[in-house]
Amino acid sequence: MNKKLKEKLNKYGSLKEPFFFVVSYDLANYYINPLKNLPSTIKFKIDEDSEANIDEKIALKKHPILFSEYEKKFNILQEHIKAGNSYLLNLTAKTKVETKYTLDEIYEKAKAKYKLKFFDEFVCFSPEKFIEINKNKIFTHPMKGTIDSSIENAKDKILCDTKEMAEHTMVVDLLRNDLGIVANKIRVDEFRYIDKINAGDKELLQVSSKISGELKDNWNENLGDILCSLLPAGSITGTPKKKTVEILKNIEGYDRGFYTGIFGVYDGENFNSAVMIRFIEKDKNSDLYYKSGGGITCDSKVNLEYQEMLDKIYLPF
Repeated sequence: MNKKLKEKLNKYGSLKEPFFFVVSYDLANYYINPLKNLPSTIKFKIDEDSEANIDEKIALKKHPILFSEYEKKFNILQEHIKAGNSYLLNLTAKTKVETKYTLDEIYEKAKAKYKLKFFDEFVCFSPEKFIEINKNKIFTHPMKGTIDSSIENAKDKILCDTKEMAEHTMVVDLLRNDLGIVANKIRVDEFRYIDKINAGDKELLQVSSKISGELKDNWNENLGDILCSLLPAGSITGTPKKKTVEILKNIEGYDRGFYTGIFGVYDGENFNSAVMIRFIEKDKNSDLYYKSGGGITCDSKVNLEYQEMLDKIYLPF
């Protein structure tokens, strides 16, 4: 746990000082700044309704890792599952992409509930809420399960798929347990509902659930404790979380950095945040890399998981 991060979040929460924050996947790096001091090179939108509106195909050239390389990682994860070391692991990869758009243009054009352009380092357009706190009540919305909406009976197929059901149930169970660390009266308010996601030249259906709990009146004084207890997000790690994170670190072969971390805002009364997925990062040579992935269980099929990783590489214009 990052002690300085926790203390800083607790401080701003106690002062009821509105602030913006970004935290990396492993909590090693973070950025926290009062909203009144936020530089113009950081742009964000939080929890805005954005319907899929696909009116043109957007060129995005992809240079993914070879299927054979992905398959090797996949098979190692299957061995860990068979050994009982993990039951669900969110395997991600880094794909070089080419587009005519700058990070600023991608941010401005992107249609997403949560979007962020962080200096000239990365842009993300996330469909996934992390936690929201409103009037002493905390909510989380784990998202797990994706299908192309153009597939015949897509909604029924994903909701009836045994592998997808098991994967989603494991994530919901993990998030229920996580919320139980910081809140009381945990309940699953909605189980496996469908969100429509604009994926550039197609529309994806994603499966989400809604979980809630109740916090003490002084929750704002303990924002750092709450966040650090819940991170990293269960939907992009797996279960059991600690061991799964350790396995993924050894297998993925690259640094996730801010990808699959979180960003959000405390406005002095309420708190809202998102998981940083759908993520494009610029390196020191100005090359762009898109980081994406999906959950692996004992029932996963490697060709479908590889395709899901590729399907999640898109511009939501």
